[in-house]
Parts: sequence; C-alpha cells; structure tokens
Amino acid sequence: MSTDSPSPEARRQSDGPRPPAPARPAPHENDSGARRDSDAWWKSAVVYQIYPRSFADSNGDGVGDLRGIVDRLDHLAELGVDVLWLSPVYPSPQDDNGYDISDYQDIDPVFGTLADFDDLLAAVHARSMRLVMDLVVNHTSDEHPWFTESRRGPDSPRRDWYWWRPARDGTEPGAPGAEPNNWRSFFSGPAWTYDERSREYYLHLFSRKQPDLNWENPEVRATVHRMMNWWLDRGVDGFRMDVVNLISKDPALADRTRHGAGPRIHEFLQEMHREVFAGRAGRLLTVGEMPGVTVEEARLFTDPARAEVDMVFQFEHVGLDHGDDKFDVRPLNPLDLKASLGRWQDALAETGWNSLYWNNHDQPRVVSRFGDDGPAHRVRSATMLATVLHLHRGTPYVYQGEELGMTNAPFTSVDDFRDIESLNHYAEAVAGGADPARVLAGLRARGRDNARTPMQWDASEHAGFTTGTPWLPVNPNHTEINAEAAYADPGSVFHHYRRLIALRHSEPAVAHGDFTMLLPDDPRVYAFTRRLADPDGGTATELLVLGNFTGDTAEVELPDGGWREARTLIGNVPDPAPVGTTVALAPWEARVLRRRV
Repeated sequence: MSTDSPSPEARRQSDGPRPPAPARPAPHENDSGARRDSDAWWKSAVVYQIYPRSFADSNGDGVGDLRGIVDRLDHLAELGVDVLWLSPVYPSPQDDNGYDISDYQDIDPVFGTLADFDDLLAAVHARSMRLVMDLVVNHTSDEHPWFTESRRGPDSPRRDWYWWRPARDGTEPGAPGAEPNNWRSFFSGPAWTYDERSREYYLHLFSRKQPDLNWENPEVRATVHRMMNWWLDRGVDGFRMDVVNLISKDPALADRTRHGAGPRIHEFLQEMHREVFAGRAGRLLTVGEMPGVTVEEARLFTDPARAEVDMVFQFEHVGLDHGDDKFDVRPLNPLDLKASLGRWQDALAETGWNSLYWNNHDQPRVVSRFGDDGPAHRVRSATMLATVLHLHRGTPYVYQGEELGMTNAPFTSVDDFRDIESLNHYAEAVAGGADPARVLAGLRARGRDNARTPMQWDASEHAGFTTGTPWLPVNPNHTEINAEAAYADPGSVFHHYRRLIALRHSEPAVAHGDFTMLLPDDPRVYAFTRRLADPDGGTATELLVLGNFTGDTAEVELPDGGWREARTLIGNVPDPAPVGTTVALAPWEARVLRRRV
C-alpha cells in the first residue's frame, strides 16, 4: 500500500452517511416470561464463531465470504445461538489469514464490501442475534499505512507508533544474536526483524509481517478508540479482543522467558472502557483473549466494578496435552482437566465470569483431541464433551462445525498445510535436527488448519462450501459428516447442541447456579452439580452433570441417594441405565439430572 495514499478516515469521507445502526435485538425470555438482567444478558447466551474464509462461499472463488454467511444464517438461528463472533474480515495481505490488518475500517474484497457487511449485520439482528467483531490491535500488518509511515525512518511522525530499537550494545546490527532482547515470536524465531533502511529492529510477537503497536503512545490509543466507536456506531454489538493482554509491554523491553501482560494493561483496558463502551453498557459483549492469563489476573480483568472486559479466553485447559510445546503431543489426563476447569470455576464464582470453549480457529477439533472420532463413538463422545462444557458456569462458545462433530483432517504431508504457525514450526524444527515424521505427526494432531477446513454443509463434491476449488481441501469425511445429514437425524450432534442451547435459555440454574466439583479423583467420570437457590426462600434447583471420558462402561457412586427420582433433562444414550445409589455410564455417555431440594 502506497504511503502517499489517503488515510482510511479520509477515504471514507466520500462514502456518504453511514446507515443507521439496526435495532438491537430483544433479549431472550426465560420460562416465566421475565426479562433477563440487561447488564448480564450474556450469562444466558451462547456464542457461535464463524471463520469467514471457511464458512460459506457465495461466488465460487473457493474462499468464504459475507454473502455466504448471510445465505447460511438460518443454520445459526435453528441452532439457537445468541451471538455471532466474526473472525477478521478487514483488508489484509492474509499472512496470518486476516489477523494481519492493513485497514481497520473496511472489508477485504475477498469477503465482500461494507455494504455486504451492513446487510449481514441487519440479517443477524433480524434473527434476534448479535454480532461481535474480532478486534486485533496488539499488532497491525506491515502493509498498514501506519507502519509504512513508521518505517520511513527515525524522524517519521509515526515512528513511535511501533516498537523500534537498535541492536544490542557491542553487536553488529542484523547479525544473529544482535536483537534488542531475547523475546521469541509465537510463530517461531526471534520477535525482532531488522530493517536495513533505518538500521533498527521492530518488534513482532507474531509474524514478521505483524509489527506490534506501541500502546504507550496516547495517539495510538486514541486512534484505536475512534475506530472501535466507528464500528459500534455502525451497529456492531461488541468485540472479541485478540491477545489483548499483550498490548501493554514493559518499556524497558528486558530479557524474559515468557510473554505476559505489561504493567499498564489494566489502565489501558479501563481507558478503553471509558472512551468506547461507557454509556453503551448492557448492550455489548467484550471478550479478551489473554495468553498466559492466571485466575488471579482474570478475576481483576472481569470484575464488573473495574470496568475492563466481560470475560476472558484463557488457555490453561487447552495446554494440558502439550509437552515441550503445543506440537509435542501428550494424552489428556482427565484429572488435570477437572483440576484446571474446577479452579477457574471456583476463582470466578463470586467475581468475574468464565468463557467456555473446546474449539476455535486456533485449536484442533475437540472430538479428535479429547474424544474418539472413530465411527463407533464420534457422535457419543462429541455430545458428551459438549454437555460437560455447556453445563459449567460461564458463556459457551461454539466454533463452526463443532455442532456437526467435525473432525481433524487427514493431512499426509507438510505441503497440505497453509497456516504460518505450522509451516514455521516445521521449518525450524527440521532445520534443528528433529525427525520430520515426528514433527508432521505433531502438526497433524495440533495444527490450526484442522479448524480451518471448509464447513461441511452436504455430501456434494466440496461439501456445499463452494462451486469452485476450496482454498483448503474439504475433509473427505464430509460425505458422512455434514449439516444436511445432521438435520435429518434426531440423534445427531447438531440436535444435541440445539437441546443444550435451549436448556441454557430455559433453565436458570445452568446460567446462574453455583458449581461444585464431584469425584475429583476419578479418572473416568467428570461429575459436578449446579445449584440455584429460590430467591423467595422456596426449594432450590440442583443439577447433576455426568460425563464418561472413556470408551468403557463406568460405574460410579452418586454423591447421595436422592437422585433416584430426579428428572433427566438431557442425555446422549437412548436407553440409559437406571439411577440408584450408583449409576453405570455407557461409553462416552453424558447425562444431566434435575431435582428440587
């Protein structure tokens, strides 16, 4: 992009007046017809993430687009979700599939136009859903005009919009080891790239084409706030904020072994709330993705009194099967999963809020990872995992295809991969002497492309995703696993997700009940209760959630003998074993019981 081109703001002066924001959807109602607390509507909501490149292609170019999403919105409405989270659709060179943004206030032509976006937003609101956009402001693309200007040299007025530093003292600029500090990129290699023109390095915690913005500069923060308000004024209902805890960095840029939140992160998020969200409270959803966040930090970030974000994405539970790195695959120990998720439930029980997820665009498919994706147990294990997750206290997130039980892809060669993280890891590991077959096995199990194969709509050649050649091949199992087949099968993963979502909307104990972990030392069965007291002093509602994490029958003793007459709210086995003082759970069985106490 030419550095002489006008700014995005200036270019859009000719767009004419923006359309008015579509009407806000009314909140759902519970069984009694009472409205939810408007300040916490998202506690009873379910969010659905769309990765636009892989969802639905309307024009046959092999890449998903906004019109394709509009055409498939009834799928989300039938599922019953409340919020659509849209991964980035801004203009981008696509080095990291859109998470490298070159213009924050437009739509990449591969996805459509701003008019297409407005049509999508109106269609979402017409179905009483909200739309949340991905906000990626830790870094931009190196092709963003801000960075192009910053790169002109030390005298550039935007030089301080990014992190520029000279080589370490006593080293030759550009030589190995001369980087300003020892920080590593999340995408392999040093987190610094040398710029020949100015003989300085710029910081990038991710790809070299994703330079980090300098949030110490108040002009940067003010510009980001204006951009966010522009989208909210257009009608957007909030933001999922990519790696937002990394926007603050220690200005000393000292050597360290891990990336984490800098000293001003709470100040920056509170300022963002004042400048962007204040006065809009109760209508929006703000979610902070925070690598490395601790439960203690999360409690601060999500404390409503502090006015920072509504909830955070944490990564502890999706790192339990990692060895030395994410591609060093280890089997999941269910005891570790209980300890991790239970700790987060306890930590945010009184203050703050959890986000609940197995899948997203950065994670492999959960049924292949924590379940059994073979034909005998795929549906059962996928529905068990869904039940256990959705019955925790927090807001569940469903990633596209998860509701169909989509699986990891059968990648056979490194040439099958498209993701920069996987390709960089393979190149670095093999160059360092690692066995290529072992590295490939790690990519196959944990690579992000597993989440990015096209959505499987039907059994046709490209699964109904496109009439052209898909940018990433469709999983061959789409002939059996697809939405059309799922709609017709009452026992499908899709219909189980529908029932789970409807249960969250209708049973207040799911959204608001207390959480108590049971059987913490049982390696087979995940069990807990949710209890909600009657505010008028009547009987409380208590739910018992059971999930068998094995392919064998598991008999467990129930916490007390009072569940014999309990009602089964939802399950994934047609003829479950009777409940007494013990219950025998079938392989991968899930069951939710309710009683009054």
